Amino acid sequence: METAIVTLIATPETWISLATLISLEVVLGIDNLVFIAILVDRLPKEHQTSARRGGIALALVTRLMLLFTLAWLAKLTAPLLVIADHPLSLRDMILIAGGLFLLVKATREIHERLEEAGAEADLKRVKRGIIATIVQIALIDIIFSLDSVITAVGMVNEVSIMATAITVAVVVMLWASGPLSAFVSRHPTVKMLAMSFLLLIGMALVADGMGFHIPKGYLYFAMGFSVSVEALNLWAAARERKAKHAGE
Repeated sequence: METAIVTLIATPETWISLATLISLEVVLGIDNLVFIAILVDRLPKEHQTSARRGGIALALVTRLMLLFTLAWLAKLTAPLLVIADHPLSLRDMILIAGGLFLLVKATREIHERLEEAGAEADLKRVKRGIIATIVQIALIDIIFSLDSVITAVGMVNEVSIMATAITVAVVVMLWASGPLSAFVSRHPTVKMLAMSFLLLIGMALVADGMGFHIPKGYLYFAMGFSVSVEALNLWAAARERKAKHAGE
């Protein structure tokens, strides 16, 4: 057993596979970070860090549970039923359900942002439960991580490599979620942009479940371009404020 482990560690292919999987998990975790930032922002400030850490920790458990049910994962793509000549697997139905959830969630969040104001918004923020937020983070992580875990199973044979990659990626998520959430919370326009990303991601999940796969690269390019434009807007606004203060 020890010899096998040493051989595995000493093999260059092991480290290449590990680095590839970590990169894949981190990139695919961008969607999840956007969702976490939106959810956590609805909580009182003193509960946001606990909810974020608790949700991501629970997400790690669900990802590892998915990983260790390899036989079940392998059967997810088997057709279960046919609707209008289109076969649907369990994976497809999970993606469609997750996509619809994101569409509804993002639409409601946008509506609340536009309709709420002042004390009423603060009151609703207090009422939002920390446990419910943690559970929502963990549940939606199952949707986001489903494809990445299945991809990992197809790329690597060693479960230990997959588990290590998933753990490292979740640690990176834990580290990045705080600054991202704080940044989104400080800038209302970025907050609205993040919610529009949820609509985009939800639509892509529903389309994928219906058999119309949209390459992730297209989604990330659209999101990256939008972020670049928003960054220019924030930079221009900051320069304008600085010039105004200097004039005073």
